[in-house]
Amino acid sequence: MLCNRFRPRQKIPLLALLFSAMALLAGCSSVQVDDYAEQTPKLDIFKFFAGTTYAQGQFQNRSGQVLRRFSVQMEGVVDGDKLVLDEHFIYDNGEKQRRIWRITDLGDGNYRGEADDVIGAAVGRSAGNALQWQYVLDLPYKNDTIAVNFNDWMWLQNEQSMFNRAKVSKFGFTVGEVTLFFSKQPLP
Repeated sequence: MLCNRFRPRQKIPLLALLFSAMALLAGCSSVQVDDYAEQTPKLDIFKFFAGTTYAQGQFQNRSGQVLRRFSVQMEGVVDGDKLVLDEHFIYDNGEKQRRIWRITDLGDGNYRGEADDVIGAAVGRSAGNALQWQYVLDLPYKNDTIAVNFNDWMWLQNEQSMFNRAKVSKFGFTVGEVTLFFSKQPLP
C-alpha cells in the first residue's frame, strides 16, 4: 500500500521531464537562416530587386486549398542603404492592390522594412542564398481588415529567379501559406 501512494508522484516529474525534453527538441529542430550561410548563389536583395521583377503566386488555406492566385510586377530603386520596392498585384478575380516597401540595409545581413499595411516594421536576416522576414500585415478581410503574422522565407535559385514561402498565422495558429516565384524575366 505504501508503494501505491508514491507512484503517482513519481510519474508526474517523469511526464514533466518528457514534455520538457520534447519541447526542447522541437525548439532545436527549427530551421534558422544561418543554416543557409554556405549556400550559393549569395542573395543580395537590393541587387535582385533593383529594376523590374515579376512574380506569380497563390494563397492556400491551412488545409492546402488554393483560395487566391495572383501576379505581381515590382519596380525596385536602390539608393545607398535603402531599397524602395513598388509592388503592383493583380488577383485572379481582377482585384488590384499596391504595396510600397521601404527597406533599409542595417548591415551584417540584417534588414528592416516598412509599408503602409505593415504594422510596426518587418525585420529580416539574410545568410547565403536565403532571407527570412517576419512582420504583421493588416490584410483586407470582408468589410474590414485583419492583422496576421507572416514568417516569410526567400531562397535565391540563380541570378534570375527566387522562391518565396510565407506561413501566415493568427494567435499562433496557421491560417495559410503564400507561395511565390520571382523572376527577372516577364512570366506568361
